Amino acid sequence: MPIMRVSAHNTKKENELKTYTDKQMEIISSSIELIAEKGIQQLTIKNLSQKINKAEGAIYRHFNSKIEILLGILHLFRQNKDMVLTNLQLQNLSAPEKLQNLLSKRISYFAASPAIAAVIFSEEIFQNDKILADEVFQILEDSQKIMTAIIARGQADHQIREDIPAEQLTLLITGALRLLVTKWRLANFSFDLSAEGQKLRESVTTIITK
Repeated sequence: MPIMRVSAHNTKKENELKTYTDKQMEIISSSIELIAEKGIQQLTIKNLSQKINKAEGAIYRHFNSKIEILLGILHLFRQNKDMVLTNLQLQNLSAPEKLQNLLSKRISYFAASPAIAAVIFSEEIFQNDKILADEVFQILEDSQKIMTAIIARGQADHQIREDIPAEQLTLLITGALRLLVTKWRLANFSFDLSAEGQKLRESVTTIITK
């Protein structure tokens, strides 16, 4: 099977068609484990080779660099996000219910995969790498557009308050979610993210519904 090379400049359709070899998936999974165990700054090709007990050259046969591995992790997050949104569109729910469902799925995903949260919200590793920064920006931008569309639909149906623009409500919700997950990470995952997430969902519903 040919090796898939990750690019931050792929179109949405190309992102949907990306596939990985078994060896690439093994490397990505081990990278996620390494981040969970030692932190994202310890993700290096040298440390990864020691973890999987393979020579560094064996890793380079599947990925050109650590950046490509991180892009692979980001792509897995994008795949999960797209799957959640596809399932959400098939459900006959009101706009507030869709927002609650969306927040619930995202919080559950981060709670089960703290290493993914570390990659998505680790701004320091993207400051000097435009490819990673562009990919994360696109993921966040896509997520905000989808949430804004749900809110706008709810406003049109008079289910969500209309005195605040949909874009601003989106910023308030995504900002609160980001702060909660970041606080959880900085607290070394010492509190129950799912329980706090439930409180956030209830507060969001109270704030946005008419």
